[in-house]
Order: sequence, then C-alpha cells, then structure tokens
Amino acid sequence: MLKATDLPDAIALFPLPGALLLPRAKLPLHIFEPRYLSMLEDCMASRLRLIGMIQPRPTPAGGGDRLHAIGCAGRLTAFSETEDGRYMITLTGVSRFRLGEEVLPGTFPYRRAKVQWDGFQRDLGPAESDPLLDREAFMDLLGRYFAAVSLSTEWSSLKGADDELLVNALSMLCPFQPEERQALLEAPSLATRRETLVTLMEFALRASGENGELMQ
Repeated sequence: MLKATDLPDAIALFPLPGALLLPRAKLPLHIFEPRYLSMLEDCMASRLRLIGMIQPRPTPAGGGDRLHAIGCAGRLTAFSETEDGRYMITLTGVSRFRLGEEVLPGTFPYRRAKVQWDGFQRDLGPAESDPLLDREAFMDLLGRYFAAVSLSTEWSSLKGADDELLVNALSMLCPFQPEERQALLEAPSLATRRETLVTLMEFALRASGENGELMQ
C-alpha cells in the first residue's frame, strides 16, 4: 500500500471541467489532443504512472485558466489504442492533492505542478465505511432522483455495493455541475460526501417540483 512519502513532488495535470475522480474509484477517459497524448507517453514511462485530475475554476469571460486548489491523482491502470492513434484509458484514484506551484509554461506541452499530499492520508488507506448510512432511505431518495433526471441503473448491483463504492460511484456518475462535483471531491470523509450527495439530490428534486425531505 502506498504511503504519502512514496508519491512524487510534482505530477502532470489534466484539467477537465466536470470530471470527478475519487480515491479507489475508476475514471474512464478518451485521450486525443496532442498535448495529452504526450502526457500519456510520459505517464507510461514513469514509475507510478500518475495523472492529476483537476477542475478549472470558473472565471469571467477571458479571465484566465485558474485551477481549483484540490484535485485527485489517478494511476493509469488500463489503456487501449484506437486505429487512429487515440487512447481509451482508465485511471484508478490514488489520493487527493493540494495544488502547489506550476512548472513554467513551455517546459512540457501539458500542465504540470508541484503538489502536496498532506491532509489526505485517509485516501491511501483501506476503503471507508459509513456506519450512519440509512440504506433504505438513501435508496428511496436515489430512486426519486433518478426518475426526476431520467436516469436508469442496475438497482441490484447498487443495493449490493459497499458503502464507499455506492457513494463514490454515484458522486462521479450523477449529472451534477462542476462546482457541485468539486464539493463532493473536497468532502473530508465518506460520511460527509454522502451528506453532500443527499443535499444535491434533494436540491435537484425541489428544483424539479418534487418535495424532497432532507435526509441527513
């Protein structure tokens, strides 16, 4: 099992609005831009094969390309090449990080930055549980939310998922706004992420005209 001291001081960054990667979760990505193909080549040649997923910060039109302070590094665990030279890859979440100083533009064709791993030791441990999760109430809310946003799922697999897989998979897959996804990423614990997830689903239900009763 990796420790924070095993992780590098600097990693490649993949800024992507709306993309959420969480520790121990898997994120499929389609890589086709030349700069990110270069990033992928460098990643595959490195020891830990890490890429830092991070969201751009919302700015006024023409306001630059600032990034959020917190992202999540994923390890390249699967890839396949298409006939036209593109790649389908899978990142498995390793740990969140706090963004530090970016490497000077021009050094690499993609963005790269120093990062700090302190404060995210929980990410490198075993899967989290959520003892206060009321499965019956949570699944009822989820069913109403899915109906409101016209989503379908394999309910039997969701009902049998462990706490972390259930909460993190829904956090990554539900059609939330980028800033809402950032709040889910920054939640300090699985229980806090579940509470944030519940709040977002209930807000969506109220917006759709259905009565959502706060379930925390």
